[in-house]
Amino acid sequence: MKRSAWRYLWKSEDIRRKLLITLLLLVIYRFAANVPAPGVNREVIRSIFETGGAANNLVGLLDLLSGGTISNFSILAMGVYPYITAQIILQLLVPIIPALERRMKDNPREGQKWMERWTIILTVPMALLSAIGQIQIFRSMVTTGSLLTYDLFVDWLPTLTTLVSMMAGTLLGIWLGQLISEYGIPNQGLSLIIFAGIVSSIPGNLIALLSDRQNGWWMAMLMIVLLVLIIFAIVYVQQGRRNVPVLFPGRRIGARMSMPVRSNLPLMVNMAGMIPLIFAQSILVFPSIVASYFTRSETAWVANLANAIFNTFNGTSVWYAILFFFMVVVFTFFYTDVLFAQQNYGENLKRQGAQIPGVLRGAPTQRYLTKVQRRITLPGALFLGFVAALPYFLNLVLPPTVGQAGLFLISAAGLLIVVGVVRDTFTIIETELKLHGYDESLIKG
Repeated sequence: MKRSAWRYLWKSEDIRRKLLITLLLLVIYRFAANVPAPGVNREVIRSIFETGGAANNLVGLLDLLSGGTISNFSILAMGVYPYITAQIILQLLVPIIPALERRMKDNPREGQKWMERWTIILTVPMALLSAIGQIQIFRSMVTTGSLLTYDLFVDWLPTLTTLVSMMAGTLLGIWLGQLISEYGIPNQGLSLIIFAGIVSSIPGNLIALLSDRQNGWWMAMLMIVLLVLIIFAIVYVQQGRRNVPVLFPGRRIGARMSMPVRSNLPLMVNMAGMIPLIFAQSILVFPSIVASYFTRSETAWVANLANAIFNTFNGTSVWYAILFFFMVVVFTFFYTDVLFAQQNYGENLKRQGAQIPGVLRGAPTQRYLTKVQRRITLPGALFLGFVAALPYFLNLVLPPTVGQAGLFLISAAGLLIVVGVVRDTFTIIETELKLHGYDESLIKG
C-alpha cells in the first residue's frame, strides 16, 4: 500500500480501533506466554535447551510451533494447536459420516455453529493429552534433577494444578484469538496468535547464528538469502491458479435474450494451505511422545526399542525428513480431495445452468474438475514437501549450532504461516479501506 493509504488507514476511526484492539490482545497473549506453569523446575528446562543434540532439536521444534512458550514451560506451552488439531479432525469426519455431511449441507449456518461448538469441546481432551505428552517428553530428556517439583500422578493435587493450568492457557489463547476475529482484524485471530509467536522467536535464532564466531556471519547471510528465496517461492506457488473456462447461459431481458457469458473457475495449486504440514508434524511427534514413556524401562529390549523410535522421530534423522516429505505430500492430496468434494462444483454449476465446454453437467463436471485439481495439486504437494523437508536436510550438512538455529529459522510451517498471515491481513485491510470509501487506485502499488 502507498504511504497515503497508510495515512488514511490511521485516520479511519473504525479501522484504527480494530488495529489497536488487535495489537492490545496480541500484547496480552505475549504477556500470558511468560506466565510459568506451576510445579515445573525452570532450571531443568533451561538445561535441556542448553545441552543440544537430539533432545534440543525436538523441543526446539515444539517451541517453534507453540510460539516460543515451551522454552519457559508457560501455561501457553501448547499454544492453540490442540484447537487446530480438533478442527482438522472434525473437518475430516464430515465427509466420512453421512449424518454430519447432511447436517452441513442442509443448513450451512447452523452446521458451522455446530462445528465451532464441538471443536471447542474436542479441544479440551486434546489439550489434556498434549499436556501429558509434553510433560512426558521433557521428563524423558532430563539427565540430572527432576522436571517437576512433585511426583506426577502420585501427588494428585499438584498434578491436576499443572494440567488444568496448561489446558486453561490453551483455552485463553483460543479466546483471545476469537476476540481478535470479532473485534479486531476479522477472521485472523488464531493466525495472528501463531504469527506473533513465530515472529518473536526469529531474533533469538538470528542471535544464535551470529554467536558462532567461526561461521556466524556468512551463515546468517546464507540463511537470509534462503529465507528470501523460499518466501518468494511460497508466494509464487500460493498464488498459482488454473483457470477452467465456464460458460454461463444468457439472461432474458424483456423480449431479447442476452449472449452467453464466458467466465473462469480458478482452481488453486495449493488449496490445502499449511494444514498438511500441521497434520504431518502432529503425527510424526506422536511416536516420540509414546516412546518417551518407555525410554527408562527396566526391560532392556523395551528401553532399546523406545530409544530407537525416539531417535528416529526426534527431528534430526534422515528418516524423519523423508517421512515428513512423503506425509506432507500424501496429506496435501488427501485434504485437498476432502475440501474439493465439499465445494461440490459440479452440482452448483448445474443449478446455475453453467457448463464447462465439452463436459456434461452434474457428476461428469465434478469428475472432470476433480481430475484437473489433482493434476495441479501434484506440483503444489511436491513443493510443499520439499520446503517442509529442506530445513532438516540443511541440519545434516551445517555445523551443529548453525544447523539447529537455521532449522528453526526457516521452518516450513513457520514460513507458510508468516507469509499467509501477512498476505491475508493486507487483503483484509485493503477490503476495509474499500468499504470505507477509499480510492482503490491509491491502494495498489
